[in-house]
Amino acid sequence: MLAPRSIRLIAPSGYCHNQDAAQRAVSRLQADGHEVENLSAITRRFQRFAGEDAERLNDVNQLARLTTLPDIVLAVRGGYGATRLLDKIDYVGLQRQLLNQPVALCGHSDFTAIQLALLAQTGLITFSGPMLAGNFGAETLSEFTLSHFWQALTSPTVNIGWRSHSPDRGRWQGTLWGGNLAMICSLMGTPWMPQIEDGILVIEDVNEHPFRIERMLIQLQQSGILARQRAIITGSFTSTSLSAYDNGFDFATVWQRLRDEFHIPVISDLAFGHDADTVTLPLGSRATLQLEQGEAQLAFTGHPTMR
Repeated sequence: MLAPRSIRLIAPSGYCHNQDAAQRAVSRLQADGHEVENLSAITRRFQRFAGEDAERLNDVNQLARLTTLPDIVLAVRGGYGATRLLDKIDYVGLQRQLLNQPVALCGHSDFTAIQLALLAQTGLITFSGPMLAGNFGAETLSEFTLSHFWQALTSPTVNIGWRSHSPDRGRWQGTLWGGNLAMICSLMGTPWMPQIEDGILVIEDVNEHPFRIERMLIQLQQSGILARQRAIITGSFTSTSLSAYDNGFDFATVWQRLRDEFHIPVISDLAFGHDADTVTLPLGSRATLQLEQGEAQLAFTGHPTMR
């Protein structure tokens, strides 16, 4: 039985259009004994956003001023809006308040922008994982997602294994980072992009065709970022379909071109991203990746864990 935790909601991105899912998530968490704070973030709305910029920014910056820290800071949903806030975030205050504290900031999709900005500016390790509405509020709660979430937040060392179709083999060590690929690319050339040497870059996306994914990866390569990575892990790339025009140009083709042209291992098929089943990964942690005969293993440590 999990110990009850305090969970503070933030909504730095889009309006939560699925209010029923969000309320279902809150009810589930409360039924399990958890305290859920800042519920007004769920219903706030301005245009397509979860409130005006100042309100959404306050969700983030208020974390630097709390007298009692929550165990978990959980994004309500993604969408769009986080990048509008990046130059106004109180990085100094958040670093002073949160660095080396057992607080888990968790979310994915548009939230990737804030996570990587925090990593670049403060060194804070945050968790790319489930969000309130889409995951905890799903009609059928994924036990896979739930178990990986709590494991990542409570275990100092985590090992994840999966079956990969990648032809690569080997062992790589480095800094685990990444998240939503479109958001990673949106940070290029800005102060919010982490400068990761010897990285293990994990990527996922939704509603993006293979040619768009390849174009973003070429951008990363031509900017010199891919050359500094030890390996790439690909998660889920969902909600897109091929046409006759593609003539076989699929995601597997994109991954193989990365191997052939850029000489970087690409370890595919991790359950990570916008699918119902997703692992939780600490961005900025120390990681070891192995692949032998299609069996992949990812171990990470050095991330904040709850007591």
